[in-house]
Amino acid sequence: MATLTEIIGELDRLLEPERFDDYAPNGLQVPGREEIQTVITGVSAGAELFKHAIAEGADLILVHHGLFWRGAPQALDRPAARRLRLLLDADCSLAAYHLPLDGHQELGNNALLARELGAASWEPFAAGIGVGATFPADGIAPGELLDRVRAATGGREPLAFTAGPDRIRTIGIVSGAAAGHLGDAIEAGLDAFLTGEPAERVMLQAQEAGIHFVAAGHYATETFGIKALGDHLAQRFGITHRFIDVPNPI
Repeated sequence: MATLTEIIGELDRLLEPERFDDYAPNGLQVPGREEIQTVITGVSAGAELFKHAIAEGADLILVHHGLFWRGAPQALDRPAARRLRLLLDADCSLAAYHLPLDGHQELGNNALLARELGAASWEPFAAGIGVGATFPADGIAPGELLDRVRAATGGREPLAFTAGPDRIRTIGIVSGAAAGHLGDAIEAGLDAFLTGEPAERVMLQAQEAGIHFVAAGHYATETFGIKALGDHLAQRFGITHRFIDVPNPI
């Protein structure tokens, strides 16, 4: 068993949220009981996740997308109040880590995606949020990249504009809603760019720049880090961790 204070301290030490200019608060968002035996992870805070997690005995729910965002109304509407009441009634804590989890070079969404895709190495990209990855030897064909993306995201069909070279040696990866970083990949001279959500402009942007663009799903590209973070806590503190999948087609 661990304490909530110990776990949040470990997460803050590991992810260094103070390094990121995020548009969401990182760390503990709703405090509950201090003793932690079971951590449940999920991608996004919501009533469905909370109900399943509490039914499984969660002491702490750890997510990538929390309850609070910069610019959101400060007053709670009824759905937000219901979500909060679920946590308070169960004395269950909620913690969230957004950009710090995207950017972590070992446990982050983008580093783990690079590993799943078979990259040989990677380094920080897009202001440290994503990774710029390199494939072994002569690279891979565009069709092989798409096959690997499907395998990594559970068979989900990606949206792709294959406008780049015949062999992909370098790729920028920024999970979630990061189509705006396609320009960073073009400026860096990368062969391909992978994100979660597309934007209307990216087809022409990719075609005219001669770069492959792949959108593999916001949710689908952001399951990796939170699972790894929960596994890290389980190993570090000897507690129980389970990931709850609440699928989202976006």
